[in-house]
Amino acid sequence: MSDAQAGGQAERFEVRVTADSHLAWLRTRLAVERTMMAYMRTSVSLIGFGFTIFQFLQKVQSMPGKTVEFPYAAWYLGLALILCGVLAAVAALFEYRRLIRYLWSGGFAAIAGVAKEQHKTPLYLITGVLILIGIFAFFSVLTSVE
Repeated sequence: MSDAQAGGQAERFEVRVTADSHLAWLRTRLAVERTMMAYMRTSVSLIGFGFTIFQFLQKVQSMPGKTVEFPYAAWYLGLALILCGVLAAVAALFEYRRLIRYLWSGGFAAIAGVAKEQHKTPLYLITGVLILIGIFAFFSVLTSVE
């Protein structure tokens, strides 16, 4: 009868402290970083496209002699894209935090090879700044309706 069957709290995985497992942990950690950066690129693109599309369509609509059937379409589209970008960044931040906590938990901390306090990542700062820029862009578009 195993520890889990006997009611004990057994680890989900058997963690062996070897060079192979340390390198596997590092590959996984870097994969989490790459995934977070992909989320950030997507967020920046959505926020940038939302703001640009709004500006472009607003200029086209303000040209003399143009009649627009849906005058607020650019405003709604810009706001929607910017909001999607901000929400993607927020969701990515929570997912990144959850995965990093998991990688530093239990037996995995033993194969990390470095102290948790020694490793600081700029991704939290970058993501926070991106979210603030997105919020600024959102309110800039929101308040620019004529």
